[in-house]
Amino acid sequence: MTTVLPGVIARRVRTGRLTVNVLEAENRAGVPVLFVHGNVSSSLFWQTTMLALPEGFRPLAMDLRGFGDTDPEPVDATRGLDDYSDDLAALVSALDLAPLHLVGWSMGGGVLLRYLLGAPAAIASLTLVNPVSPYGFGGTRGTDGRLCHPSAAGSGAGSANAEFVQRLAGGDTGHESALSPRQVLLAHYVKPPCLPAHLDMLVESMLSTRVDDDHYPGTTATTGDWPGIAPGERGVLNTMAPTHLRISDLSEVDPKPPILWLRGADDVIVSDTSLYDLAYLGSIGAVPGWPGAETFPPQPMVAQTRTVLDTYGDYREKVIPDSGHAPHLDQPAAFRAALIEHLTAAPPGRSGDRCPR
Repeated sequence: MTTVLPGVIARRVRTGRLTVNVLEAENRAGVPVLFVHGNVSSSLFWQTTMLALPEGFRPLAMDLRGFGDTDPEPVDATRGLDDYSDDLAALVSALDLAPLHLVGWSMGGGVLLRYLLGAPAAIASLTLVNPVSPYGFGGTRGTDGRLCHPSAAGSGAGSANAEFVQRLAGGDTGHESALSPRQVLLAHYVKPPCLPAHLDMLVESMLSTRVDDDHYPGTTATTGDWPGIAPGERGVLNTMAPTHLRISDLSEVDPKPPILWLRGADDVIVSDTSLYDLAYLGSIGAVPGWPGAETFPPQPMVAQTRTVLDTYGDYREKVIPDSGHAPHLDQPAAFRAALIEHLTAAPPGRSGDRCPR
């Protein structure tokens, strides 16, 4: 199986923090556009989008630590997503990419928001694709991201499905189980019945995720509060616990590069009714013992993101119909049109069935 498509090259770039695997479209010059993947994936998810960008842009994609071929340095979850955003900053410096356009998907969108807070002048534009809520994943209520419990119960590595983790660690490429990486991708990353291009490559990308306490899903902790799990201090899912990741106000960012928020209308992962939110699953009877909406309502992830982006000001929200968590895979034409329009309009300097191809 070919993992790097024709027209794309891979290289490992030594930075001041670690060695990062980078994909780049061959023989392209122009303003850099750097793509940052989400959880349980890698830079390979961006290849068809990279190749579709017009001349005048230089497409690149990076593997975050613990994914793909980047060094598997441990993840300190107490820093939220800052291990990743600091790695991004080191890569931008090593390759002298600023000012650049940044595109981040899911967890990668949260990484870009952290980078925005520290280096806004390096960014020509920002595109957030179904980004994780600025208040993390699980354990919060309301558009202001209040904790349901001080322990952040319901978030962190303990929220991962144990069978999925086991199949990921075991390199399962099959389709027999609904919890195999392949079936999770087809059911939750894209909107069924989409069968994305290069499916086997995408599954291999998911399987590049390093599975252990320092990476995915991370260390677990317990609490007396429902549902009995709390975030640990190491590993991927704990970086997005609301006690570790909280971005409540973007009003002081200066300068403010333009932001495009792209999201699939039918996303079931980052959603106000997320199938990965234990509170929502409790509300529909899938997790026993749910204490009720007064104590532990489903997390309004989309509403939280909108509220925080409203403090920023210069952003545009675009919803892609008939699309799930990965619109770049299940609605590529609509996704690319919106992305290219945004990139072109931004100042170049500072500041079963088959889906469509």
